[in-house]
Amino acid sequence: MTACPSVLFVCVHNAGRSQMAAGWLRDIAGDRIEVRSAGSAPADSINPAAVAAMAEVGIDISHQSPKILTPESVHASDVVITMGCGDACPIYPGKRYEDWKLADPAGKGVAEVRPVRDEIRARVEELIASLLPQGTSTTSAKN
Repeated sequence: MTACPSVLFVCVHNAGRSQMAAGWLRDIAGDRIEVRSAGSAPADSINPAAVAAMAEVGIDISHQSPKILTPESVHASDVVITMGCGDACPIYPGKRYEDWKLADPAGKGVAEVRPVRDEIRARVEELIASLLPQGTSTTSAKN
């Protein structure tokens, strides 16, 4: 792994789960971890309920846009976190893969997205703890 580890979050539409995970990781880890997100079949825009749920905790993901998953983005990442993209996610030797089983927030309201957002935060905190040296704080100023 490089001095600054890189993480790629992948879900089908790159509009909800992967965008929330990327938002949490950027917020909590800052520039200590490089963050990417992509989708196997990207949507046209970010899920408004995901944007609203993240805004409630002070994280703005409204400026993000869904991106297509490419082999280059996988190659450039140390860790690939998949969230329901199944066989569409390419597997390359030497990469660390995790599959996070999370409810899909597509078509759901903010109240239904909040638990997904909070579960993603907990998983991101565990991910950071596994990637950064001991003693590095993993808490955000926006607790």
